[in-house]
Amino acid sequence: MAISTGTGDHASGTHISTDSSVTIRVARFTPRQGRSGRSASNPFASSSSPSPFGSRPGRPRGKRWTQEYRIQTAHEQTILDCLLQIKREQDPTLNFRYSCGHGMCGSDAVLINTTPTLLCTATVGDFAKVPAEETGDGGDQDRGFRRTGRTGADQSRPEGPKPKRTGWLGVIDIKPLPGFTPLRDLIVDTDTMFDQIRRFHPYLREDAEPDPDMENLQTPAQLSKFELLSNCIACGVCEGSCPVYAGGEAFAGPAALIAASRFINDSRDGHSQERLDDINQEDGILACESVRACSRQCPRGIDVGEEMWQLVEAVNR
Repeated sequence: MAISTGTGDHASGTHISTDSSVTIRVARFTPRQGRSGRSASNPFASSSSPSPFGSRPGRPRGKRWTQEYRIQTAHEQTILDCLLQIKREQDPTLNFRYSCGHGMCGSDAVLINTTPTLLCTATVGDFAKVPAEETGDGGDQDRGFRRTGRTGADQSRPEGPKPKRTGWLGVIDIKPLPGFTPLRDLIVDTDTMFDQIRRFHPYLREDAEPDPDMENLQTPAQLSKFELLSNCIACGVCEGSCPVYAGGEAFAGPAALIAASRFINDSRDGHSQERLDDINQEDGILACESVRACSRQCPRGIDVGEEMWQLVEAVNR
């Protein structure tokens, strides 16, 4: 999978007028340089004496700050285009990951306004929000206060919302995808997720050598059981939405279980029972709390929560 930080133009194919502006707030992170023989997460721990509590992808040490950028844009422009514009015109040190730019590779998953999604499919019009303090509508309620009356100096203040600034679409907050260890700015470490996917053998397994002269046919009904699951792009959006997943330790994660379900439901695979035994673990399907938050933002339209429930039923049977 290609990794880039926006050195070239992102081809959109159409001209978009930039008659409005938006404020992009990016959570920046620069890791601290590790010392020889020391753990990056614990400066007092030696690499030769591991912790008895195991290795957890915790909060890495480094510099953290929030940086704002103001750019000219339009409602239809993607947030990936906005970051590429910032990279070219304002801050070449901004780091983020992307590849195809069309929602097919899944490499650019981030958290936008508390919503895990892909940079290349999220548009400015969908996520730009005017803060309550800008409009005067609900600002006190957002801070936990309820206005009960107008006395003294308050009586001189005009009632009603403040007028919106002309040509300003609002603010977009962008942070790294939750549940993953940040490496730099918006780039996170996805190795643990792919390790969990590989743990459940994401490939066909047969007891005997296939006959090269014989076709392994399937009916349309058999194909429909796993066809949609094969569209998973392992973007990590479902894991960033899951309140249980945290680095793949206590829970293997919905992405790994979707990969397992794809082959459990494949009639050509001869190890379905073994696969069910593999996921029937404390950190496997038993750790799923059926919150179904994983289904809300899947870019491929997979009902991940329903698939988790189907795996629970299959294990119980």
